[in-house]
Amino acid sequence: MKKLSIILGTRPEAIKLAPIILAAKQSPSFEVSVCVTEQHRELLDQVLGDFDIQPDVDLHLMESNQQLADFTARAITMLDAYFLDYQPDIALVQGDTSSVFAASLAAFYHRIKIGHVEAGLRTWNKYSPFPEEINRVLVTHLADYHFAPTQQSKENLLMEGIPENRIFVTGNTVIDALLIAVEKVRSHRPVISGLPSDLLAGNSKKSLVLITGHRRENFGEGFESICRAILTLADRFPDAAFVYPVHLNPNVREPVFRLLGGRTNIHLLEPLSYLPFVALMIRSTIILTDSGGIQEEALSLGKPVFVMREVTERPEALAVGTVRLVGADAGKIVASVATLLSKPEECAAISQRHNPYGDGQAAERILKILSENQ
Repeated sequence: MKKLSIILGTRPEAIKLAPIILAAKQSPSFEVSVCVTEQHRELLDQVLGDFDIQPDVDLHLMESNQQLADFTARAITMLDAYFLDYQPDIALVQGDTSSVFAASLAAFYHRIKIGHVEAGLRTWNKYSPFPEEINRVLVTHLADYHFAPTQQSKENLLMEGIPENRIFVTGNTVIDALLIAVEKVRSHRPVISGLPSDLLAGNSKKSLVLITGHRRENFGEGFESICRAILTLADRFPDAAFVYPVHLNPNVREPVFRLLGGRTNIHLLEPLSYLPFVALMIRSTIILTDSGGIQEEALSLGKPVFVMREVTERPEALAVGTVRLVGADAGKIVASVATLLSKPEECAAISQRHNPYGDGQAAERILKILSENQ
């Protein structure tokens, strides 16, 4: 039996690692320790609750207004002590957060094998997204097992000199998590505080634009521009609903509530746990986001996505045509969203496109690889 340590700190990490945690705890091949860093405390707890996951170790690293350098230094120190105490055979991390980089470096210091879930994503611009792009590049060169979600991700790793026999194309675990969540939502539709119940009804004819935003590169003028675009769209399409679960970061909340509050067809919500958010994705007409994982989830649900970034590390969705880049440019956002709201037949066509991100079996493939490799 191998000792498997799974480290996570944010909502997206919890979503994408949940299928692995649930499967590993049922497997006779692994003893599992789930360690959370608390990079995003409230959002993390919501997801863990949705999947009925209880952490084994909680490092309590979250502090208000923490800086990247301070958080990373404290995380490395605390994770170093955790690894010294637990002494796992494998440390498993996901994605590109500061928790992922800190955990990988601390595990490397202890000569612990490192598995990187969602390996090989690249924008080739170290400042976009910031600091995620450089985090995942650094983790690549610390990791021993590279679980690439797509063939393109594998090609990226090969270009950086990673041995092919250490790269495994598994699909993305976000699809595993999404399929679990969709089943839960369809058996019991959640109630979302602050949202009229008729908006979630399956027979509702009202167009619904789901919005998320949290990227550091959009802080300041970027979010001001995004909010102006949403205001323009809300005026142009008074019968559509614009639903925005607002991230807890004050750099997001201040401009959003100042500029978008008080409008009858703009619904500003507190951050949602995963199951209610999946219900909103299922119900949505269009998704407007700067997130990464939503680009994959939306494709599985047949939803068009406009990404408020200049680049994306998920070119597969661009190639399929489900995802389009609009940046934080108010004019591009308005023109793009307005076009699809005016042409429902284009939204319907997108729902039929192929999903390159997986079949819902990624977690099983990853655990099989870890159990069979030294």
